[in-house]
Amino acid sequence: MQNFMNYNEYSRQEWSQFHGEYFNEIDDHDLEKIKSVDDQVSLADVREIYVPLRHLLHLYLHDYQHLTRAKADFLGVKPHKVPFIIGISGSVAVGKSTTARLLKVMLQRAYPHYNIEQITTDGFLYSNAELKKRGILNDKGFPWSYDNERLLLFLEQVKANRAPVEYPSYSHEIYDIVPQTTNVVADPDILIIEGINVLQLPDNQNIYVSDYFDFSIYVDANPKLIEQWYIHRFEGFLQAEIDHPDPNNYYYQFTQQPRAQVMKYAHQVWHDVNYKNLVEYIAPTINRADVILHKTKGHVINKVLLKKY
Repeated sequence: MQNFMNYNEYSRQEWSQFHGEYFNEIDDHDLEKIKSVDDQVSLADVREIYVPLRHLLHLYLHDYQHLTRAKADFLGVKPHKVPFIIGISGSVAVGKSTTARLLKVMLQRAYPHYNIEQITTDGFLYSNAELKKRGILNDKGFPWSYDNERLLLFLEQVKANRAPVEYPSYSHEIYDIVPQTTNVVADPDILIIEGINVLQLPDNQNIYVSDYFDFSIYVDANPKLIEQWYIHRFEGFLQAEIDHPDPNNYYYQFTQQPRAQVMKYAHQVWHDVNYKNLVEYIAPTINRADVILHKTKGHVINKVLLKKY
């Protein structure tokens, strides 16, 4: 059981009161484009959860920029832009990507003069070929299946404002790194980086991914609920492939197998990989987050925890 003595806990109603100026710039059409498969997010969530969260981010960003200028003045050097990095962590299928995309849109519309970018750490997984070579293909998603040195170098280059900074491209359709393809982060003012591994502390490193974060969020829920969301999402991807078959798609292989066998496999993957990863490596990092968004049935955020110090 997690100890949250260093957090203040607020109900949804209490948290909804902590907002600054409200920008009514998000509509249902935006939410349909933002939310992930099987995730749910509403305009009420925007008003009651994400508007206060954005206001809190504004306070952190303002203080961060002030400190950056003061530090440059202390050192007697010319101030330069240092990107503000937001990390978002949590289990597979808990809704991290939806939170990341929604915050990106809200920040873009609140700060139209800023360059705001978002990435996922999936691109820093080793390729399936490399995982096979190392004998850890079945451990995909666990801390040692990521090229953490490459991820740390990427963050160092972003923080140092050495734009443009390239990073690998990952495709959920082929379930692998896309060969000879890279994405680019180009001179961001704010970078949102989400992934199951962003708050973890690998044993063989003296510096961690979270050391580069200026604000961090953990999306939390009961594992039994997350399992339901994971299975429902799997079924959604499977049905999409049945409706529009593509032999190159990772889920195509499952359309050629009995449905009961496929769903048994999905449950096994949850228990042997995702649940094990959550319990042993992801959930223990929750106390490193500045804010915890706790979800209940229907992906409803029922409470928010804010770190005291």
